Amino acid sequence: MLDVDALLDDPQTGIIVCCGSGGVGKTTTSAALALRAAERGRKVVVLTIDPARRLAQSMGIAALDNTPRPVAGVEGEGSLDAMMLDMKRTFDEVVESQASPEKAQQILENPFYVALSSSFAGTQEYMAMEKLGQLRRDAQRDGTYDLIVVDTPPSRSALDFLDAPDRLSSFLDGRFVKLLLAPARGPARLMTAGLGIVTSALSKILGGAFLRDLQTFIAAIDTVFGGFRVRAQQTYALLQAPGTAFLVVAAPEPDALREAAYFVERLGQEQMPLAGLVVNRASRAPLGDLSADEAMAASARLKRESAGSETAPVTAGLLRLHADRARMVEREATLRERFAAAHPSIATAVVPALAGDVHDLDGLRVVGGLLAGDVAGDVAGDVAGEE
Repeated sequence: MLDVDALLDDPQTGIIVCCGSGGVGKTTTSAALALRAAERGRKVVVLTIDPARRLAQSMGIAALDNTPRPVAGVEGEGSLDAMMLDMKRTFDEVVESQASPEKAQQILENPFYVALSSSFAGTQEYMAMEKLGQLRRDAQRDGTYDLIVVDTPPSRSALDFLDAPDRLSSFLDGRFVKLLLAPARGPARLMTAGLGIVTSALSKILGGAFLRDLQTFIAAIDTVFGGFRVRAQQTYALLQAPGTAFLVVAAPEPDALREAAYFVERLGQEQMPLAGLVVNRASRAPLGDLSADEAMAASARLKRESAGSETAPVTAGLLRLHADRARMVEREATLRERFAAAHPSIATAVVPALAGDVHDLDGLRVVGGLLAGDVAGDVAGDVAGEE
């Protein structure tokens, strides 16, 4: 079983990364872990990448942005700040820190940079890693935080978070980009002539202004992207360090657990420290010892033997609901057992689905208690909320 409190209390734990496919409850899990750690004495910041912005509502903050904001109402001696990744603002900060003011302005105003920093595939994941690196450097410099909790982007694939830096680098190191960066004059006339033919053809296809803007952008961004690569490598090394702990979050569904298995294997390949698996939205076992088969048999018997009874149909329906719930619990248990058989060393926490949405700190406390295994009752909250 995953010992969540031991993980949160360990002073060597400096970063917790909650990862998994979209819609499995990473955001709520991240917030609940951050709150529980703060109330156990840690100085915590939680970084979320959540377009629904439910985390701000849960923490009583009017709006989250790229700057950490203190969360009021935290009990205990710790502290909690929360922030939401602003992908473009983070990209802008990187450019401004790496280039001269004139060069930075040239890049920031380029239409291709605007498109890249706002919507290029993998940019959000890359900038999440960039912001994590910034937070860690700030924490080491001034001691503001001793724990960073990261809610990874709601990607279609959990692996996108680890693949993003390579994807962005591959784009800027690709043949087409290198062609556009090739010098207009070279030692060989043939090279110059060949490049002229290519650029002339591209100008006819794309338009002269379009091509000039693209060449200007690539030439400018290439001067600062070396710094991107260096910091991406540093953050990647940070993710591999002993002070980092990955929690893979999944729902008790075949696709989600399959994705979790892929991610567990990838973390192992990359030698990244995996703390365990969190299975959210687990069905609660129905009360009583009646099995699914027994409940269905009793329901059928009532239908046969209680003609004319007003209560029999209701009772029979309740018995069928009991059977459906019992079978759901059995299916989920089977899925977890298969995962455990394939990955026997992975510690697991199972969090039951709750009755409603988490909308305040009390709800997050309940989720934190469920994660730690010290809360068992029904409470209005739902760790399985969509991201």
